[in-house]
Amino acid sequence: MKAILCKEFGTPDKLCLEEVDTPVAGNNQVLIDIYVASTNFPDTLQIDGKYQIRPPMPFIPGSEVAGIVEAVGPDVTKLKVGDRVMAACGIGAYADKVLSVVETVRILPAKMDMRAAACFNVVYGTSYYALKQRAQLKQGETLLVLGAGGGVGLSAVELGKVMGARVIAAASSEEKLEAAKQAGADELINYSDGELKQKVKDLTGGRGADVVYDPVGGDLFHQASRAVAWDGRILIIGFASGEIPAYKVNLALLKSTSVVGVFWGAWTGQFPDQNHQNFAELFEMYEKGSIKPLISKAFPLAGTSEALFSLMQRKALGKVVIEMKQES
Repeated sequence: MKAILCKEFGTPDKLCLEEVDTPVAGNNQVLIDIYVASTNFPDTLQIDGKYQIRPPMPFIPGSEVAGIVEAVGPDVTKLKVGDRVMAACGIGAYADKVLSVVETVRILPAKMDMRAAACFNVVYGTSYYALKQRAQLKQGETLLVLGAGGGVGLSAVELGKVMGARVIAAASSEEKLEAAKQAGADELINYSDGELKQKVKDLTGGRGADVVYDPVGGDLFHQASRAVAWDGRILIIGFASGEIPAYKVNLALLKSTSVVGVFWGAWTGQFPDQNHQNFAELFEMYEKGSIKPLISKAFPLAGTSEALFSLMQRKALGKVVIEMKQES
């Protein structure tokens, strides 16, 4: 089978496309014939050696796929050959096929296509866990979403609206803000002029946001942390800006602010039943048309490096996918 290999840490141009052996499903594993893989920002960190998990070299990057079950391990009973599935496989997604443990694989809702399925697990799983379990977002609260034009940001905008919040979407361009508006945002902030803090205060009558959803970090975190309401919660999703900010804890004291870490992948392993319930609710939202990933670009497997560069440069609108084959 064809696969993208990471043989040394660095930028996406160091990745190479090669023929490798097709893996064999063992106990508690399924082999998935991949139709579409999704790109996610942690994938760019992993190939650069900056992610908390470092697979042994060489490895196939990519953490999320949709496809058809091709084979199952000898002890697998919950899935069968031919099932349409999505999987948060961790690594191995940028290839024709991938092995994934049963616990990370979900059968698709009947109306969900492969592109949407490949983009569903990570962004909606992360955002729902962040807003539901970590922030305990309440109806009528104000939610500020940074990086609102990216895949994870748009999912937070959609879910915030479903949960009854007033959503302020903040992004760096009018194109991204238009996407956030289409996703349901109530208010829009273009922070390309560096005036995020004041704009949030203006929109909230000086009160600030109840919950800040931050996948960007850097200076935007510093500004947002000064535009939080009393008893506000700042959700730490990631650091797409490349800068991990330091927080002055006196700010937490002044407004009883909570700075809340969000590591969805680790949580799923510790609380699988809660995660399963989350996805039952997310699938119901999808079936109702309340949420749906925006996919702006699709690349072939040979274009993986270009796809990841577009993600790193923060030019991508919504999600970028790698498409191995199309569903008939």
